[in-house]
Amino acid sequence: MTPNSAKSTLRWFNRLAHDCGSLRKRTLRYLSMVVLAGVGFALGALAGLHVGKSQLGPIDLTESNDLSKVVVDRNAKLLRAFTTEEGRWRLPVTVDDVDPRYLSLLFAFEDRRFYNHPGVDARAVLRAVLQTIKHGRLVSGASTLTMQAARLVERRHERSLARKLRQVVRALQLEERLSKRDILNLYLRLAPFGGNIEGVRAAALAYFGKEPKHLSLGQAALLVALPQSPESRRPDRRPERAKRARNRVLDVALAVGVISKAEADRAKLEPVPVGRKAFPLLAPHLAEQEVARFSSRQRHQTTLLRAKQQALQTLLREQTRLMGDKLSSALLAVENKTGNVVAYVGASDYLDGARKGSIDMVQAVRSPGSTLKPIIYGLGFEAGLAHPETLIEDRRVRFGNYSPENFDDRFHGAVSIREALGQSLNVPAVKMLNEVGPVKFVERLKAFNIMTELPDRAKPSLAVALGGIGMRMVDLVSMYSALARGGQPISIRWRKDTDARVHSPAAQSNTRRAKKTTMLSPIASWYVTDILRDAPVPKNVKSGRIAYKTGTSYGYRDAWAVGYDGDFTVAVWVGRPDATSTPGLIGRTAAAPILFDAFTRLRAKAAPLQKRPRGALNATGADLPPPLKRFRSDHVAQAPGPFDVQTVEISFPPDRSELDVADRAGEPLVLKARGGALPLTWLVNGKPIDSTAHRRTAFWTPEGNGFVNVSVIDASGQAARVHVRLK
Repeated sequence: MTPNSAKSTLRWFNRLAHDCGSLRKRTLRYLSMVVLAGVGFALGALAGLHVGKSQLGPIDLTESNDLSKVVVDRNAKLLRAFTTEEGRWRLPVTVDDVDPRYLSLLFAFEDRRFYNHPGVDARAVLRAVLQTIKHGRLVSGASTLTMQAARLVERRHERSLARKLRQVVRALQLEERLSKRDILNLYLRLAPFGGNIEGVRAAALAYFGKEPKHLSLGQAALLVALPQSPESRRPDRRPERAKRARNRVLDVALAVGVISKAEADRAKLEPVPVGRKAFPLLAPHLAEQEVARFSSRQRHQTTLLRAKQQALQTLLREQTRLMGDKLSSALLAVENKTGNVVAYVGASDYLDGARKGSIDMVQAVRSPGSTLKPIIYGLGFEAGLAHPETLIEDRRVRFGNYSPENFDDRFHGAVSIREALGQSLNVPAVKMLNEVGPVKFVERLKAFNIMTELPDRAKPSLAVALGGIGMRMVDLVSMYSALARGGQPISIRWRKDTDARVHSPAAQSNTRRAKKTTMLSPIASWYVTDILRDAPVPKNVKSGRIAYKTGTSYGYRDAWAVGYDGDFTVAVWVGRPDATSTPGLIGRTAAAPILFDAFTRLRAKAAPLQKRPRGALNATGADLPPPLKRFRSDHVAQAPGPFDVQTVEISFPPDRSELDVADRAGEPLVLKARGGALPLTWLVNGKPIDSTAHRRTAFWTPEGNGFVNVSVIDASGQAARVHVRLK
């Protein structure tokens, strides 16, 4: 190397060193400025947040706690929900109520560092800024689940920088006030899913008809995607957009390793719902009653069992539809051991206006027909007046001006009490009530809060034995459940609260004390049960499994069947809520088949009935003590003689009644009379009709609708007339 070249090289290194020193100084100055700017920005942000918090004030969570009122069964399963005052479906839900895979997809797609940031994710903000600078457009957002929850709480959806800053402040406030779990719960119940659906639970029920605890992977992915753009992705309106959004969630979850490719591929094959499903509508009458009575409660827990309620509600709807367009039905099922109501069906179809489905027939006061006869006989057994094998005369008899007749217009002579109750004969039951005393009978029921209704100022009469009194279904169930328990009454309740009772027997009440602790003695109850277990059953049904009684009210307005086994007591009613007569509607053919089917759906195997108690006399009629061989009245009722005949009356159809014959075109209408001397002559609009002269029943086929006059004339010339409308 020459001296000149060496000098040149040295000068080059000196310049390089000088330039590097200058660059280092400039870099250090630049970095210092960036750090100072960052510190200043941070200090400014902190100051801004402090000012923002003071100006905005604390976040208000009151409105976010305005949830749909829900009615649930004893196991907290949903029976019915109601919209909020704003008309939104916003059901209570927590992290524990949703499928864990849904949460995994939610975190993967919306906020992967949810548990690691203080409400605002600095990394996500920096990433969003750099991507925006690089691509010249917004590629990804930086909104956290906390920020979204804050936005949903305040219901501010405008897009602006001020709105974002407000969200940041509110998100930090939420983090200071709530735990991460509570914030997540807030999002789960407020996230929008299209229309008036808010919250993941409401969305799962509306789109899939299931609770969010049981979502498939594809369903979970769809519910993650919808809140980002709920209206444009609504599956019931834009299923293709919903499907693309769902698949994007699955792709992101696959990319971050939350799911496998096989899982993603299977989930993408799942169909997207194209409509909304109806929310559960189980025990709607009971639900409305409870929400109206306890309006301040958000959650109402009942004693019902959802699966049993659904099965029996479906049974009544299906069976009643086969009977006619305007008939309805109701059912109440109770556990004998606890008094808890298992199923409460107020009408066969709550939404059917033609059947007046909105009327709760469990609470309606109706005539119980012959369903009171078992208690009447039970009181006779208890008083030592009779035994099931005691003979009683079924012949025409008069009690003052009252002369009862049997449903079949026949008298059967001497029958046992067992036969009389099993065949539901009217005359023997009235005879027994005459001995027991109708006032005493009604007072015995009232003593145990089994309420009855009579016309104003009317006193109980012998007509009570045949349903001449008003009762509610819940009272009948209370009465029969006591029979199932050997005469021991129990409080019937449908609220889970231990102090919420429908019927609380007076013997156990603080406000009213009864002299007796049992409605009937154990022996009398067993006698009744032993008779009812052998009552004639519907076709294709085995007898002896349940003890039951049917009833039909005057004018074919109400058909009843009430029964019990060792586990349950069930009552079934069939009729028209408007009390219009339905020709041919009787308990044995209309209500009894439903009753037996209901027991089949309540349990797989019948629970045994009560065992014969000690002291019960198990004997034939010949072996009975002389006083019990034949029923003898202290006040013998006189049978009418040849010239002492009761005035003829038309017992069906009732005067000024309306008969719906539209569903019975071509079928004969039954006409029934009581009293009078045979033979009888029937006339419709003044024209005689064919009839069996020596019977009190005739059949006439209407030729159309309108008003008709029905008359009957007996052998002595007495006549009766009713005015009826056929429609």
